[in-house]
Amino acid sequence: MTTHPNVAFIGSGNMARAIIGGLLENGYPADRIHATGTRIEKLADLQTQGLQTGTDNAAAARKADILVLAVKPQVMKQVCEGMASAVKDKRPLIVSVAAGIGSDSLDRWLGGNNAVVRCMPNTPSQLQAGASGLFANALVSAEQKTLTETLIGSVGLALWVEHEEQLHAVTAVSGSGPAYYFLFMEAMIAAGEKLGLSQEVARRLTLQTALGAARMAESSNLDPAQLRRNVTSPKGTTEQAILSFQDAGLESIVEQAMQACARRSQELAELLKD
Repeated sequence: MTTHPNVAFIGSGNMARAIIGGLLENGYPADRIHATGTRIEKLADLQTQGLQTGTDNAAAARKADILVLAVKPQVMKQVCEGMASAVKDKRPLIVSVAAGIGSDSLDRWLGGNNAVVRCMPNTPSQLQAGASGLFANALVSAEQKTLTETLIGSVGLALWVEHEEQLHAVTAVSGSGPAYYFLFMEAMIAAGEKLGLSQEVARRLTLQTALGAARMAESSNLDPAQLRRNVTSPKGTTEQAILSFQDAGLESIVEQAMQACARRSQELAELLKD
């Protein structure tokens, strides 16, 4: 394997472009990246950046050391079966960023005996601020794991899980997680307006507060619970808000929501496995 192995992206939607952008930002040679799509004109911007582009997935697979599957789950089986012969000849590392489709299904559709990594990314990957969970099947080597970390790490945090089933929990925590924070922001902005702030002031204060809190939590040696206690003075204003949240069962609400998310992830995986 070369220092910069050939990477082929099958599908060039938002997540593929996020990873491509991260690779280029980190100095990965553009001419070592291939991207495919159903319409060549939609790949023009990638071509101008120096990437190889095309509509022939099998041709891309024949050149790939790493084959990134980034098409919609509903068409994944058809796309994989169309590349199976090329994959058998080349034996690239398979990295799937498609939600719900198990490694066994991907391996079977691609002809069997493939090194497969499943990745559960999230939308902040588009800003190189993502959080991704990774699972490798038994055929993935230590070198291939390192390559995957380089690939997915270009758009943020990348952490391995030991069991594939744990990707449902990853979906509940980080995959769907950004939407939870957006909902909380919506609620804070609306409440700020009701308290008399303009929409713009409420919005800017809310977003900056969320950003600042996340940065504090990330940079501190203290866990979030202790950071919360540190800013919650007895009989103070923050304490009243926290008590109100707890009286309403916030912790239970969050747990129930994440359990529901994980269950739906499992249901979708069952629907897509064949």
